[in-house]
Amino acid sequence: QVQLVESGGGLVQPGGSLRLSCVASGSIFRINVMGWYRQGPGKERELVADIASGGTTRYADSVKGRFSISRENGKNTVFLQMNSLKPEDTAVYYCNAFKWDSTTPYWGKGTLVTVSS
Repeated sequence: QVQLVESGGGLVQPGGSLRLSCVASGSIFRINVMGWYRQGPGKERELVADIASGGTTRYADSVKGRFSISRENGKNTVFLQMNSLKPEDTAVYYCNAFKWDSTTPYWGKGTLVTVSS
């Protein structure tokens, strides 16, 4: 099993920034992709960004140019730097991980990001 623990959420004004962190522990051998998903009020969970162990990244169109995902493989930690935040970015942000040769995702419990004045 893989345990994922997120941190860094909170309340921020529009235009502000936050940095989310996620640390993986447990059976972390062979983790490939790590990423962030979010679920806003009344919405389905959606991909925000992910990063493979080799560094390849993907971003949702809605966050391109504003969010940046990075990873410290040696510490099994993934970060999400969020800049120019908008009210529509308000959501619970979940960390996610996949192992090589597996389609079963691991999920963290989520961290709430609220963008409001």
